[in-house]
Amino acid sequence: MHYREREVTRVAYDCDVLVIGGGIVGLSTAYALTRAAPGTRVTVLEKEDGPARHQTGRNSGVIHSGIYYRPGSLKARYAVRGAAEMVKFCAEYDIPHEVTGKLIVATRRDELPRLHGLVQRGRENGIPVRELGPAQIVEYEPGVRGLAAIQVGTTGICDYPAVARRLAEVSGAEIRYGTEVVAIDRRPDRGVAVRTARGEVLRGRVLVNCAGLHCDRIALLTGDDPGMRIVPFRGEYYELARPELVRGLVYPVPDPAFPFLGVHLTRGIDGGVHVGPNAVPALAREGYDWGTLNPAELAGTLAWPGSWRIAGRHWRYGGGELRRSLSKRAFTRAVRRLLPAVTADDLIPTAAGVRAQAVLRDGTLVDDFLLREGPRTVHVLNAPSPAATASLPIGREVARRALRSLTSPN
Repeated sequence: MHYREREVTRVAYDCDVLVIGGGIVGLSTAYALTRAAPGTRVTVLEKEDGPARHQTGRNSGVIHSGIYYRPGSLKARYAVRGAAEMVKFCAEYDIPHEVTGKLIVATRRDELPRLHGLVQRGRENGIPVRELGPAQIVEYEPGVRGLAAIQVGTTGICDYPAVARRLAEVSGAEIRYGTEVVAIDRRPDRGVAVRTARGEVLRGRVLVNCAGLHCDRIALLTGDDPGMRIVPFRGEYYELARPELVRGLVYPVPDPAFPFLGVHLTRGIDGGVHVGPNAVPALAREGYDWGTLNPAELAGTLAWPGSWRIAGRHWRYGGGELRRSLSKRAFTRAVRRLLPAVTADDLIPTAAGVRAQAVLRDGTLVDDFLLREGPRTVHVLNAPSPAATASLPIGREVARRALRSLTSPN
């Protein structure tokens, strides 16, 4: 009797979970995966030659309290929780950090209602807030002037690149630097295969997309429509030549229509004081200056309807930001609202950052962290500031979703 045996194809997986992106969120996810499910094989793919080369390594190093964020939102919950966890993590691994507190200062009368709103929001989020008058502002910051302020005690500073390096070391994951993903083949019954720029093929049961500035592109490669696009905004910083003018952290009252906090003063772990950032459109996803242009990426930004809708709604605000980018004198005037003694000569240009801002088709700037799932895939689609502060709770949530996908039948 003759019969034909049915061919059985067996898939050899290189790991259980492939994480794309070696910033602080991707590394926190790897760290959470191996702790929640010991024995889980995790591989992190990072296109740069080290961790935290973009958003994580190019911010002002602030451990945010969570005061700005809508009560009940992921940003509010994860920032409040994450700030305490970040301080604990830094202490455990001897990473430079300090809980400094910060001032949020109103310099105009029309800012006072918004400042009082922040007091209420802080209380709803469980954050200790102290209200200050002009004389009390000077007690905290002799060089700062304002009509009123609030002091937020749980804000701090740390070395986020050092945090990312330590997460990579203790995560238990395999970290592959210099590994850029250029193609993805996802099949619900056979996991996910990725091809790198060097032609390697790696297979995992589940894919986690923590690609930051490129997260929408990675989502599209999997076959998922993310429903948003990353519109990159560059934040330009100066270093204060006279750091003695500022003791700690000083912020303006933010405009609630935007996810940007305005030009602020931040004394870092190294003792220097950063001034900034502004927020201007970048001409490339990694466009850290006006001279960096990626025509394909810029064309993609301009082709997204949401980009034009932002411009139409907020051209006046954007015009002010562009002026401050192109004119040091205009930038100095913005700083002098908080710190009257500062001069243009006190501001020394330093490294800029680019915010990976998710924008919906209708022009809405996504205000909260945005996590989406597809078959065998978890996407982190909006994780700008305060994502570094909130990275440990975000990592746990992403890991929870990835493990649920890992154990599901399809």
